[in-house]
Amino acid sequence: MKLNRRSFLGAAGVLGIGAGRIWAQSETNNYNKGKKAVEEEAAISKIRVAQIKVYPDKGKMEVNHRKLFNILKDIEKEAVDVVVTPEGFLDGYVSTEKSVTKEDMVRYAIDPLKSDYAGAVSDWARQNKAWVVYGCARKAADGVFNTALIYNRKGLLAGMYDKLHLQTHDHKYTPGKHLHVYESDFGPFGVMICADRRWPETSRTLTLQGARVIFNPTYGMHGELNLCMMRTRSYENGIYIVFTHPGQSLITNPRGDVVCNNEDKNKTYTVTEIDLSKAPANKGGHIVDRRTDVYKL
Repeated sequence: MKLNRRSFLGAAGVLGIGAGRIWAQSETNNYNKGKKAVEEEAAISKIRVAQIKVYPDKGKMEVNHRKLFNILKDIEKEAVDVVVTPEGFLDGYVSTEKSVTKEDMVRYAIDPLKSDYAGAVSDWARQNKAWVVYGCARKAADGVFNTALIYNRKGLLAGMYDKLHLQTHDHKYTPGKHLHVYESDFGPFGVMICADRRWPETSRTLTLQGARVIFNPTYGMHGELNLCMMRTRSYENGIYIVFTHPGQSLITNPRGDVVCNNEDKNKTYTVTEIDLSKAPANKGGHIVDRRTDVYKL
């Protein structure tokens, strides 16, 4: 029997199911669990996605934190399933500033397990039973990463995705090392950051792992060329893409249609319902008709 959203969340709260993993588990375990989830039906097919649509201030972490939580106070009234911020929201994507060097980036980066900023986002996710994809600069032993922190409905850090494709000012970061999907109560999903979308291998790799939706925090290029790109990526993979930019909330569906395209400067966020049951992903469309005897992806 299918559960509605409220019934499922109630069961999940009691039984501890459908809520992802604590990040302390290994990346290998994360990947294998994601593959397993490909074969499972999602308990929830329709999800409400909130996209933050406001420009953060360059290098002003406290200011940006307050901006985010002022918007989250309004989003709380919407009963959303997922919240996505733009790329590098906490630090304002400060790497674009010529005065900021690669060595300077650590000043704007956080350790998610120790940061009060990250802790507040975790608390909000738990209190509102919503997933949050949160853009920040993350410091680690091997450098500073352009990261999307992924919090589940219990406020646990279910994953950390680091931007793979680095160009120009992004060379101030350390490049990411993986493309994994993450389990959720609405099925496996993927995350890519900004320029990652330009390489078709990114979305195709996530689709082949079972993602029916990819959340795409971004800060850079948007407009007509990007619109064409996002429609194509969705169509060729049979998935939804949630492109979240400070100046634009864009969602494209598996047919390549535009579901949401809001560039209203007076709106600080948008909320859109998408039906993941309409995304064939790796079970239909172009994916099943690939000629893997000739090419791999």
